[in-house]
Amino acid sequence: MKACKNCRYIVHTEKTCPKCQGELSDKYSGLILVLDPERSEVAKIAGINTTGGYAVKVK
Repeated sequence: MKACKNCRYIVHTEKTCPKCQGELSDKYSGLILVLDPERSEVAKIAGINTTGGYAVKVK
């Protein structure tokens, strides 16, 4: 798995991020799973507005 350096979205097999076409990195820490971004306080704090897996920090 890799994380996007721009939006922190976790991807499995793509070469670039499917959400923002950003560069991917295999060096990331933490994982946030967002199931309902409308009601999630964590998603609001992290600035996430779509469902999916996101890295906490990407290097």
